[in-house]
Amino acid sequence: MLVLVVDSSTPAVTAALAEVTDHGVVMRAQRQAVDAKAHGELLAPAVEAVLGEAGAAPRDLDAIVAGVGPGPFTGLRVGLVTAASMGQTLDIPTYGVCSLDALGRVDQAGRADQAGRSLDALGRVDRGGRVLAATDARRKEIYWAVYDRGARVTEPDVDLPAAVAERVAGLGVTGAVGEGALKYADVLGLPVRDEPRYPPAAALVELAAERIRAKGPGERLTPLYLRRPDAVAAAGRKPVLR
Repeated sequence: MLVLVVDSSTPAVTAALAEVTDHGVVMRAQRQAVDAKAHGELLAPAVEAVLGEAGAAPRDLDAIVAGVGPGPFTGLRVGLVTAASMGQTLDIPTYGVCSLDALGRVDQAGRADQAGRSLDALGRVDRGGRVLAATDARRKEIYWAVYDRGARVTEPDVDLPAAVAERVAGLGVTGAVGEGALKYADVLGLPVRDEPRYPPAAALVELAAERIRAKGPGERLTPLYLRRPDAVAAAGRKPVLR
């Protein structure tokens, strides 16, 4: 089954095309551009590019997977609106995945990374330890959750890095991953893996693969904001004349 993957929960705008079979997931094409202020301008061309690279058309898609955050309000809704609109138009199911969960699927077993280097040898993430996945929430805060071999052990949250360091101190966390962890590595006091910095498309689709194979019903793509948007409606009307 041919699956479109999108994520706009971070400054990275991600689009990918994956083939989900009974035996696994094969990535057919991927695009990722980092620009926190251009989600709306970058996502549609990226979707068009991955379809073109794979020689596919929108009507060939069987499902869409979208990262639901947590993330900033404006950027996150770009990906979710795009996914939901395409799903409705094409009459195909959409599946949501927590974007932090994709980061949390880092290799903690000491196997080699893509460059063939041992992660343990590089001193990044200790063998068998828990990992903190963190993205930049702005306002000097991070979105975060803790994972044990890919399984989430704390709920996604947003906090100051110093508060996160205190909260994970007793959880056996031995390393961290993600742009937020890299940005505040000194405060967190954990070894941080260089990559991935943003939710990987392959991990997003893998987390939805069982639902896709089962041809489960499409899901409402509910954004995981964790805090109120900056712009709020006025509490009341002010008199024009006094």
